[in-house]
Amino acid sequence: LWTMLAHTQGGLLNQSQLAASLAISGQTVARYIDLLCDLMLVRRLPAWHGNVGKRLVRAPKVYVRDGGIVHALLGLGSLEAVLSHPVAGASWEGFVIEQLLAAAGNVEASFYRTSHGAEADLVLSFRNGETWIVEIKRSSAPSVSKGFHLVAADVGATKKLLVAPVSTAYPMRDGIEVMNPLSAAAKLLELEK
Repeated sequence: LWTMLAHTQGGLLNQSQLAASLAISGQTVARYIDLLCDLMLVRRLPAWHGNVGKRLVRAPKVYVRDGGIVHALLGLGSLEAVLSHPVAGASWEGFVIEQLLAAAGNVEASFYRTSHGAEADLVLSFRNGETWIVEIKRSSAPSVSKGFHLVAADVGATKKLLVAPVSTAYPMRDGIEVMNPLSAAAKLLELEK
């Protein structure tokens, strides 16, 4: 199960597919995943819910919370092996999500995806009414898609972040701030004050 979760890092959770692959019941897989979540080894990121008049994806995304465990389960022993593997982007996404949620503290976190492909990797809903959307890219020259702007409108985003491995933060058009995970986490900590 661990290895299968590592292969699906950042993907939609399909418990019945995992159960069929392991030749066990769906209830058993659900119990194992619940236990892994309770032990804080796996994160089940729920889909954003709201009445926006669009068909939203409802299945949660699943992440093994420790990137080192993901890499070990996949037999990736070096940086070069990780960077040349298809899991590199999802591993980066999982790392960034963990950093941001640790800094955000008590916040409602979800992701947003419609059946037509509009997507945001992370939607943060704060108690003060603010909603931030975060797109995570493993690129030194990141950009967002049209779908990101649609998500911002749908959820009423008060802040739009693009988190990437950049050395310094900079603004983009339409109010998007590009920053690295450390800068984004610092911005979240400022909000808590």
